Amino acid sequence: MCGIWALFGSDECLSMQCLSAMKIAHRGPDAFRFENVNGFTNCCFGFHRLAVVDQLYGMQPIRVKKFPYLWLCYNGEIYNFKQLQKQFGFEYQTLVDGEVILHLYNRGGIEQTASMLDGVFAFILLDTANRKVFLARDTYGVRPLFKVLTDDGFLGVCSEAKGLVNLKHSTSLFPKVEPFLPGHYEVLDLKPSGKVASVEVVKFHSYKDEPLHAACDTVENLPSGFDLETVKNNIRVLFENAVRKRLMAHRRIGCLLSGGLDSSLVAAVLLKLMKEMNIKYPLQTFAIGMENSPDLLAARKVAAHIGSEHHEVIFNSEEGIQAIEEVIFCLETYDITTVRASIGMYLVSKYIRKKTDSVVIFSGEGSDELTQGYIYFHKAPSPEEAAEESERLLKELYLFDVLRADRTTAAHGLELRVPFLDHRFTSYYLSLPAELRIPKNGIEKYLLRQSFEDSNLLPKEILWRPKEAFSDGIASVKKSWFSILQDYIDQQVDDLLLEKAAEKYPFNPPRTKESYYYRQIFEKHYPGRSNWLPHYWMPRWVKATDPSARTLKHYKSAT
Repeated sequence: MCGIWALFGSDECLSMQCLSAMKIAHRGPDAFRFENVNGFTNCCFGFHRLAVVDQLYGMQPIRVKKFPYLWLCYNGEIYNFKQLQKQFGFEYQTLVDGEVILHLYNRGGIEQTASMLDGVFAFILLDTANRKVFLARDTYGVRPLFKVLTDDGFLGVCSEAKGLVNLKHSTSLFPKVEPFLPGHYEVLDLKPSGKVASVEVVKFHSYKDEPLHAACDTVENLPSGFDLETVKNNIRVLFENAVRKRLMAHRRIGCLLSGGLDSSLVAAVLLKLMKEMNIKYPLQTFAIGMENSPDLLAARKVAAHIGSEHHEVIFNSEEGIQAIEEVIFCLETYDITTVRASIGMYLVSKYIRKKTDSVVIFSGEGSDELTQGYIYFHKAPSPEEAAEESERLLKELYLFDVLRADRTTAAHGLELRVPFLDHRFTSYYLSLPAELRIPKNGIEKYLLRQSFEDSNLLPKEILWRPKEAFSDGIASVKKSWFSILQDYIDQQVDDLLLEKAAEKYPFNPPRTKESYYYRQIFEKHYPGRSNWLPHYWMPRWVKATDPSARTLKHYKSAT
């Protein structure tokens, strides 16, 4: 986890512009650097470092003697950098996984570079010899990237939008900041003035296609065919491989554990592999909730079963409510379900940073979208439509769950790892017949649960635990987090304000008091930037007025 920032063609004082880069200092608490580009006085890189791999030579922009004309600023982890070194005979100057980007680019250009990277990444690559700038972002947008590009060629790039919104430029008082699309790269010409011109934006990978880097993966060809035993075995093999490759770290590894299926599977497989690899320290797992919440009780069971060093973070309604504004500022969104679900994740991340030495944090994000885990999938009109919806959710992950997971952990200088979004695992799962992937017998994620049925990784009641609405899972048995929020916000937003909401906020108008409350806070910090969220996250196939699962008929609260 790092913070990257770069400017090309700035016509304002660079030392003043660099103040914007300090807005993302939380992403890299270990060190920071600003560096001007030789020969281009109005271009510079900014970098905030969280040292996870190669603590000695990991500062950026990365430059190596072999390619003095290349400058690289990247945020991410490239899990196959050693396999690529072996395959192509690369001679690395550092132990930094991202150095492989320079060698791949020199060998085969930007398309091959982006396609061969197995990992999560957002990068800015400058080639001064050929006067090119390249931007790229991983398939699911697990690592964030935003950009500003004005009509006269001023380019600003940053890990988070907050590092760009206050940039000054002579031709634009309010430069348009937008997220860089996942699974794409962009080629820009660099002019002698330091300004740029976009040449092309290319989609280099679609999540349904097996990635190009699968050819040099540690897992050989899997058995083909869709008989159930073969499928279940392949799911187990690929998931275990997804966790194994993410063990690449020189800092302590921990795991979020809600007691739900996804985080429990990640924690169980992670602990098993850490033992196999003889990692000496115990795995720390972290659960958050209100006193005696269902999530805390379930997580406790899992931790006891797998033998992790378990931490419980207990918060009350007042602490949750007090965190709302900080959370919205850190998220850069006003989406209802994202804000609700981020509060617990933000508070648990704060605890991890303050009270432990775990820095690399595993989590279960991406599973609900991939394996049809949301409760509304029970209402899908057909397996084919359920499969389409799953793909839509994956495509939009960078706006919702992946955004939440990145910002709430990065706010506290932690690095998140999400094995369910491994390229090989997701492309295999999406290649399975639609009929195999739908909920069955009233249980969502049926195939995933079946695949681990005989593994003894988890207690049976956890493996088959129905999905909780997040607001119920972390709440006390007496009252859900959903209800606590409604009661508090009802006192904060007047009925008349809500009636006139569409006049005040014509784009994505708030329809509930809670939505209005979040939007007010968002506009305070990011005025006029509401288009960062194209639409609210909402369930399909049901007449829902709120994104919470607890409003759906199928949902049976555990309380």
